[in-house]
Amino acid sequence: MEKKLRVMMIGAHPDDVEFRAAGTAVRFLETGAEVEFLVLCNGSKGHHIMSPAETARTRAGEAAEVKKVLGLTEYRIWDVEDCELEATLENRRRLIRDIRAFAPDIIIGHRTNDYHADHRAAGQLLQDASYMLIVPHDCPEAPAMRKMPVILYFEDHFRQPPFHTDVIIDVTPQMELKAAAADKNVSQVYEWLPYSEGEEAPADPQERIAWLWDGVTQDSTDEEVLRKTHSRIPARAARTAAVNRKELIRKYGEAGRKIRFAEAFQVCEYGTVPTKEELDELFPF
Repeated sequence: MEKKLRVMMIGAHPDDVEFRAAGTAVRFLETGAEVEFLVLCNGSKGHHIMSPAETARTRAGEAAEVKKVLGLTEYRIWDVEDCELEATLENRRRLIRDIRAFAPDIIIGHRTNDYHADHRAAGQLLQDASYMLIVPHDCPEAPAMRKMPVILYFEDHFRQPPFHTDVIIDVTPQMELKAAAADKNVSQVYEWLPYSEGEEAPADPQERIAWLWDGVTQDSTDEEVLRKTHSRIPARAARTAAVNRKELIRKYGEAGRKIRFAEAFQVCEYGTVPTKEELDELFPF
């Protein structure tokens, strides 16, 4: 019996993973892979009205709904307060144990250059844990992995150093599910993010869906998409497709010209560095 591929996606906060990689997660799940989201902070400070405790409970409930919508194998959240994640030895060992317990073939996480301290710490923890995954005498209570996973980074837009696209995935067929997962993150998508960006989302659920998509469709042009300045989820995935148009054409041929939504990833040199052929086998879609 062929071994199922195991994919772990590690984010700093509830919503970080689904915003950056839900489409790819679904594509993996559609192939029969096991996919776990691991989140290192509890989301407690991502709201302007609710208390931290209430926000953390709300975000946990929303994450449970996201798990159902996407069909994830698991969605786990650490008990670390927002804005307090540090790349300590204790947290590194906790992450090593969690990664070894799932034994992923692929890990995807944050880069270390980012505006948010929790994102940077999450990226640093992943880097610090990477080699230790195969060291038997580090965290001996959790059996060491025999092979280093392939590690990749989520896409970001920071320039020092700039993100480099090594893997580009068409998630157009999965975009409805990705948007549905975003829709479950009510406290983030329709409350905190609009507040932090000086916007106001509609109160009506149906109007919210239209607001979330903001007119971005399969027929939108790259030029129209690139004029969008907000961070709503369909527009993010459409911008990824627009700025990676050449890569999409290179991978998917002429069909790449019509791909509207995509997700991009960069290979981390701290994990097993795959060849192009191996990447194609790991991402067979």
